[in-house]
Order: sequence, then C-alpha cells, then structure tokens
Amino acid sequence: MSSDSEILLNDGLSGDSLVDYGLSEEQKERIRFSQVGGKKNFVHMERINGRITNVIRGLELHTRVFNVEEQKKIVRCVHNLQRMGQKGQLRERTYSEPRKWMRGKGRVTIQFGCCYNYAVDKKGNPPGIIRDEEVDPLPPLFKQMIKRMVRWHILPPSCIPNSCIVNIYDEGDGIPPHIDHHDFVRPFCTVSFLSECNTLFGSNLEILGPGEFFGPVSIRLPVGSVFIINGNGADVAKHCVPAVRSKRTSITFRKMDDSKLPFKFSPDPELLRIEPIYYFPLDRSRVHQHYTHRTYSHASKASYSHNRRRYDQYQYEESNMYRTETSRRMEESFIDQNVYFPPDDSKFRNQLRDTRKRSRR
Repeated sequence: MSSDSEILLNDGLSGDSLVDYGLSEEQKERIRFSQVGGKKNFVHMERINGRITNVIRGLELHTRVFNVEEQKKIVRCVHNLQRMGQKGQLRERTYSEPRKWMRGKGRVTIQFGCCYNYAVDKKGNPPGIIRDEEVDPLPPLFKQMIKRMVRWHILPPSCIPNSCIVNIYDEGDGIPPHIDHHDFVRPFCTVSFLSECNTLFGSNLEILGPGEFFGPVSIRLPVGSVFIINGNGADVAKHCVPAVRSKRTSITFRKMDDSKLPFKFSPDPELLRIEPIYYFPLDRSRVHQHYTHRTYSHASKASYSHNRRRYDQYQYEESNMYRTETSRRMEESFIDQNVYFPPDDSKFRNQLRDTRKRSRR
C-alpha cells in the first residue's frame, strides 16, 4: 500500500478487477497510459487585428490521467497543506486565505516554488513573480504528478514545471478573466479534482456580475484531467472560471522564465532530467501462458474470461497509439462535446453538422 506522498505508475490498476497477468511495472504503466483520453484540435475563430484567427489553438485536454484512488491521495494532501497553512506551518507567502467579501472572491491559494503577485501589493511590487520573496518548495506528491505528466507525453520535457499554485474553491468562488503572466513560459497546465467545472475562453469575456462571466467557448474540465494551455489559447484568448457550484480543487503547474527565477531558487534534482517513456507492443504470449498452465474452477474461468476481455480492450486502446499521424488527424474532429458554441453562431453549427455527417460515412 503506497502512502499519501507517493503515486505508483500502476496505482489502482489491480483494484479495478484486472488480474496481474505477470506483467512488469513498465507494462502496467503502458496499460494505464493507454486509458488516457485526449482532445487537441480546439477551434474558435475570431477576428484579431483584422485577421481571422483560431484564438484557442494550442489547448489540449487529457482525461483519466489520475484515477479515483490517486485523486483521493492528492486531495488529502491538499487538505493537509491547507491545515498546515491555517496553523502557520507554511511560509508566510505560501498560503493565502482571503476574506470572502463577495461572490466570486475568496478562494484559498497555496503556491510553491515562487511567490506570485496577482496585483500591486503593499510594497508597490507589480504583478508577477516577486524574486526576493520565498515560499515553500514543491511537495513530493506534486513532483510525482509532474513526472507522470512528462513521462506520459502530456507536458514536454523542455518545459518541466518548477512552480505551482493550488486553488481551493468553495461554492461561489471563481477566477475573473485574465491571461497568465509571461513570467511563466508556455505551456502550463491545470489538474482538476472533486468536481467538474467549465472554463470560458475568448478574446473578449464579459463580466455579467460577481462571479458571472460570458464567453464564446466553454470547455468542461472533468476530474482527474489535465488541461494544457498553450499557443493562442494562452496568449490571445483570455480565460476565466465562473463561480463554481460545488467544492473544487485545482493545481496549476507552471515553469518560470529563467530570467524571473527567485534569487534563492535552486533547481530540484528530481525534476532536471525527466524523459518521456517509449513503447513497444505487449507480449500477449506471457498472458496466454499464465493461464494455460493452470487449472481453474468454474468461477475462476469466468473471472479469467472477464479479465481477458478487459485486457484485450486495453490492448486495442494501446494499439491506437501506433496509428500514423495522418490517420489520427483524419479521425479527430475539431469539434468536441466539451466545447460549447453559442446557439446563434450558425457557422459553427454548420461545421458541427458536417463533421458528424463525415463521421457516419
């Protein structure tokens, strides 16, 4: 049994009614990776400086990255950090719990790696990284999360995060429209826990009231998912989180620009050289031998049949990783159920209808 400070690459797999099959940890990790879903080709066209531009190009949504058991561990870790912050056991600028003076305001934040200033502070420091302030380093569990995202090709090894901010939302909390500060390089990512929420995108987002916003694109972020913000989606479009309907926790991981590193910052050796894993097909003969040389009761045979079907499904999903880039692009639609376009936008309704017709051929 792993502790709350550790995420095993195959954590939760055996507890999901899947027989071990005598597979190595590397093979189990590949099966876990094969379960990850994704969406990359987000499209919303707006006129920017006289040119029609896809303002959300560069966004990616990776689902099922962290399973239920892993989510529980991460949320427990966050709650422990919150209690430490409330007791003054974290550095002063690490933990912030402002007074909830109006709807949409007052979410708790915990930042690691660097002290980020959202607005001009009492000392006159402008928004951005405050280089002469210290906060606590990344917790061990968060570094495990970073390693997984790089190893599973979700974050590039050229942009390994060295800071993060934890957002703890109560019902009614949100984040107003903004573009993330360029003291942080692109891409960066947000991992979601406890409840789903919608993030709005657009070059212009309307503020309708406290915690209430309107934008042309709404992207649903499932729990356990990793949302990558990059390209135009990070630098052209603004984004915001309307007031959430239930408790939510998110962790946003970002890499600091080298010229903005805190003066006393030291790179973490664990995060210096993380490489993506590479795959080769699983050896199905080992699974076959594992069962053909043993005698099973009727119940065991039924269990084997059930789990073999599950294993075959994992193999099928894993084989999708080896499709050519051309065939992947042909199969992936640029319209996704996670993206909402206003009903009066006939252009995108027509594109959606045409895409569905093509998918049925």
